[in-house]
Amino acid sequence: MNRTTLSLIAGATALAAVTGFAALSTPDTSGDSTAKAAAQLPVERTSLLCPEPSSSDLAETSYTAFTPVTKGAGGSGKAELAAANGQSADGSTAGKSGKSGKKNTGAPVVRPKEPGKPVTGTAEGAETPGLIGTATGRFAPGWTVQETTQVAAGTGRGLLGTNCTAPDSEFWFPGAGTADGRTDYVHLTNPDDSAAVVDIELYGKDGALKSTLGEGITVQPHSSEPILLSTLTDETDTDVTVHVTVRSGRVAAAVQALDDKLGGDWLAASADPAGSLVLPGIPKDATDVRLVAFTPGDSDADLKLRLASPTGQITPAGNETLHVKAGMTAAVDLGDVTRGEAGSLLLTPSDTSVPVVAALRVVRGKGDKRETAFIPATAPVGTRATVAGNRSKGTTLALTAPARTTQVKVTASAGSGGGTPVTKTYTIKAGTTQNVDAPVPSGLKGTYALTVEPVSAGPVYAARTLEAAGEGLPAFTIQTLPDDRGAVAVPEAEQDLSVLQK
Repeated sequence: MNRTTLSLIAGATALAAVTGFAALSTPDTSGDSTAKAAAQLPVERTSLLCPEPSSSDLAETSYTAFTPVTKGAGGSGKAELAAANGQSADGSTAGKSGKSGKKNTGAPVVRPKEPGKPVTGTAEGAETPGLIGTATGRFAPGWTVQETTQVAAGTGRGLLGTNCTAPDSEFWFPGAGTADGRTDYVHLTNPDDSAAVVDIELYGKDGALKSTLGEGITVQPHSSEPILLSTLTDETDTDVTVHVTVRSGRVAAAVQALDDKLGGDWLAASADPAGSLVLPGIPKDATDVRLVAFTPGDSDADLKLRLASPTGQITPAGNETLHVKAGMTAAVDLGDVTRGEAGSLLLTPSDTSVPVVAALRVVRGKGDKRETAFIPATAPVGTRATVAGNRSKGTTLALTAPARTTQVKVTASAGSGGGTPVTKTYTIKAGTTQNVDAPVPSGLKGTYALTVEPVSAGPVYAARTLEAAGEGLPAFTIQTLPDDRGAVAVPEAEQDLSVLQK
């Protein structure tokens, strides 16, 4: 066998290893050359990164990991979530012996035993490190991890939650701030064996904020780095868009937005810039909603604002449109826009479509008993989406069908401590948002996961609100549910020996 043949076989083998399921088949002797659609097959490996949860000594953090049962997934594999920086889950650093006073270095916070059943872990205090998680085989498709932190007092007190995210090369965060009373961090987590180099740009109402300290930030291998936004610029602005780009390597990024008076939460990245955006799941008792938008291109954007309510689309009074100047962050107060009903904000072009990113800052409560959460523009549920860490009380699932009436199947998993899965199907009318009576596992013990799957045509958007009691404070957090990317398109490959003759 000559070297050319060996190279071709090696290349085909490498392709199969990367895709996980690429197949080589002999040419069809019938002569039929009709192209076949790529197969949707379960992914074999998933990485998720969780930021450092809090700098407060009063913080109490829980992690919930879950993989939905996926048809066609491999029969083996594993998943675990461990400290990113050589610390144990409780934040103590191990000595040379590999042991800390409480836990082994890098001991997993969670290690699921089987798909379909969530598993939990906890941590306390300010020294809890960022976490790096990997799932392989049958644990990889749709693997999700929820990080939820309750802080009793101080800046950012309340409930903070985030879906741990996959590494990427670019992130947009409209809705951050550098004004007095705000303490916002961008958290960067590097899962790889080599350092990542990252640039951070900040844009306010008048354009780019002056900063040279955001260029060429090095994030060491297997580490998580929180960076205080106010250290990157001397300029203050109430509404700031953060742009994270990776020069080399890859990171996961999230913004922790903390307010002296309004509590705080995690601000997840907005969906990729697009002409039309959906921001689902505004709580019906929201007392103040603020829209923040940014267009990264050279053209201004003019947007129409519509609220998808339980009865259809309506125009927020006095806020029919929003003009977003190129390279500048725009913001508008929508007040108590939902007026006691479920709602989602729909942004569409008034005329020419110009890509934008956007997020909502949502406030519940009044006076000194107010709390904040964020809703970034998000991608649709797609094939399937999952959110973990749900409780028997204080969980609200919002479903939005902006274009056409759609049926949606929602499955409540088994509980982390016991319980039987339950499935319900809902019909969401076109142009509406519904806060559905989400199923709860029968005999529930512990927390559980909700998996959302559209069963008819039409895009569906979803968000989960999680509430916690806290001395009169309406503590809450909101997570959107984009597609879980549990499947990958794998084209059918065929042998073509004619290339050996060229």
